[in-house]
Amino acid sequence: MIYKADYIFPIEGKPIKNGYVEVDNEGTILSYGAVDTLDTTKKEKAKYLEGILLPGFTNAHCHVELSHMKGLFRQNTGMDGFIQQINALRLTVSREERVAALSEQMEQMYADGISVMADISNCDESFECKASSPIFTRTYIEVFGTEPEDAPQIVAGAVELQQKAKSMGLEAAPTPHSPYTMSPLLNRLSAVEGLKSGYLSYHNQESDQEEDMIRYGTGELAEDYKARGCSMPPVTGESALKYFLDNLRKELKAPIEGRVLLVHNTVTDQESIDEALKVLKSPFWAICPLSNIFIHRMLPPLDLLRDNNLTICVGTDSLSSNLQLSMVEEIRCIQGRFPHIPLEEILKWATLNGACAVGAQERFGSFTPGKRPGIVLIDNVDYDGMLLTKESRSRRIL
Repeated sequence: MIYKADYIFPIEGKPIKNGYVEVDNEGTILSYGAVDTLDTTKKEKAKYLEGILLPGFTNAHCHVELSHMKGLFRQNTGMDGFIQQINALRLTVSREERVAALSEQMEQMYADGISVMADISNCDESFECKASSPIFTRTYIEVFGTEPEDAPQIVAGAVELQQKAKSMGLEAAPTPHSPYTMSPLLNRLSAVEGLKSGYLSYHNQESDQEEDMIRYGTGELAEDYKARGCSMPPVTGESALKYFLDNLRKELKAPIEGRVLLVHNTVTDQESIDEALKVLKSPFWAICPLSNIFIHRMLPPLDLLRDNNLTICVGTDSLSSNLQLSMVEEIRCIQGRFPHIPLEEILKWATLNGACAVGAQERFGSFTPGKRPGIVLIDNVDYDGMLLTKESRSRRIL
């Protein structure tokens, strides 16, 4: 089958005006290029689609198991307010309703063109759905726990969940949540356990509250923990990311192997970036713009990330901090706030970079012949500025 469109974005190649992509019956990419290079027979067979064609998206950060909380959360609460809402609302409906909600979102994400997902799980509720979904998912089994004496048992529980996920055909491993929800011991043990798989996800520098808590032991998040009688992480006088990296180096020698997905990075800075590049061999930097706006009315410093040539990925986060799980909405948000960043670059973040972060780049992320990434159409594009419009939508073609 041959599809042609106004533009093709092959990702590992420059955009092609009036381009085509050719696939076999199993969806394997055979070739792509300018329509004018096709012979007459193939030109006549090619199916025209109005818009731009690109490989399937990679949602580089999601909590699909939280889908039942869609529309329930107040916005602009800061991290302390968000955590309070999570604790209050997470188990307000039955397991069956939670599974039904996440299953609906998995189907919608696939229809919208997501082919790969980095998903956070705190339990097994999403495993069956992910195992049967055509979306390739790497599952990060996330752990929490502020009391150090609980750390070994929590990690053991995560390993049990990992084995269950693997028995269902899922790629999965334990992962730490963040610096502020864990004792230093649990933070360290869960990271080391997760890195045995070669992959880790970590909520990094998501808010000023997080930074204040680690640097100074102050702020709303710190006060919330004190009020609940939770043990606090150490006050370091340095960034939250440096705290995590220093903690890792107590167990592992730098540069640390493995693909480490640092998520959010809303308040990261040059000092933190320098430290990460020194300690981590393969860091990836996931951004979730609409989630950051939902909770904090903030966005990550994308120009700083770009100036450092970091490997940026794009995620949706969850329906507890977003109105939809849509990669097009995330791209539109980025273009609205950072109009100088080319669409070609953003689409690479939203496809190939994320696929690399989860180790799926051999099959997904680009139209390189031999891959089977899926084909996605985005319509209603402003070609003069190469911008998505309010009417732009994505849909899976293959």
